[in-house]
Amino acid sequence: MSQNEKKKSFIELGKFLSQFSAKGVERNAAVLHNDLFFEPFLQLVEISQSHNGWFTPEQVYFSIQSWAEALTEENLNQWLSAYDFSEVKPKTVGLILAGNIPLVGFHDFLSVLISAHKVLIKTSSNDQQLLPFLAKYLIAVDPELQNHITFTEGKLEHFDAVIATGSNNTARYFEYYFKDKPSIIRKSRNSIAVLNGQETKEQLIALGEDIFRYFGLGCRNVSKLFVPKDYDFTAFFEAMFRYQDVIHYEKYANNYDYNKAVFLMSNFKILDNGFLTIKEDISHASPISSVFYEYYGNLDEVEKRLVADLENIQCIVSNNLVTHSIPFGTTQKPKLWDYADNVDTIAFLTQI
Repeated sequence: MSQNEKKKSFIELGKFLSQFSAKGVERNAAVLHNDLFFEPFLQLVEISQSHNGWFTPEQVYFSIQSWAEALTEENLNQWLSAYDFSEVKPKTVGLILAGNIPLVGFHDFLSVLISAHKVLIKTSSNDQQLLPFLAKYLIAVDPELQNHITFTEGKLEHFDAVIATGSNNTARYFEYYFKDKPSIIRKSRNSIAVLNGQETKEQLIALGEDIFRYFGLGCRNVSKLFVPKDYDFTAFFEAMFRYQDVIHYEKYANNYDYNKAVFLMSNFKILDNGFLTIKEDISHASPISSVFYEYYGNLDEVEKRLVADLENIQCIVSNNLVTHSIPFGTTQKPKLWDYADNVDTIAFLTQI
């Protein structure tokens, strides 16, 4: 099965996904296999929250739309043109997926298949419905993919390489268990924002998207702010009010109440607006419903800190204040060539 054939299948999947949006669902008669998949997928999205309480329809639709926008012929060609696949020897690559946000493992799934390998997938118990459904759609588009995609509920066996995602604790287990296989082992990471007080209201509202999308559960969510000494948080909190409805989701509200109570009982000084607490802390990993902040004297200090903590950081957002930062509001819409942990997955897959 050629790469071009696989590419066409994923382009068709992108067209299928483009029908589904939080703003509205619109059936397109030109999309392949809608008679078999349109209504069942719509139903799956609507009941996803019953499988995982964090997977509200709004959040699932956002993930779907992000992939619909990514899976175009132009994007796939731009992404893959940087690589030489001529020497790839097809192998079986195991995937151990996280389940913190909808379709979080889709990029690895796509990367393995597009690199001419077979994929053996162990999904997270928190996300067992969406990817298998999309795999069935791909197989309907090109039945030969049936021989390239396998899901397993048990122990991974009979594979040549592995890509595994988990916490820092599970990563240590993965590193030991897969020590004899080519591997990419992903650990916990967080994203940070660097502010200087000159941000516009629109930029701060966009920062709220980086903070609240997926309820803050992703490694691309901003969980830490670097702010100058004597920073006034008034404009920040005013911008965050755009996202106040987040408190109406029970699981988020429960985390907000719990974490706020822990902070107060510990006599930590916090700022609170009724749905988000912020706390001064040197850590990058804040709990759900909270963002940490840290003061800086000058941007050189921040640059040095970011270099030192590079292995713990996924994304940096700022108004071009520091190296390698991206614009506010863009953390949850990575391009196909924006690799997790800055590890080039395709380069790895072409060399195993």
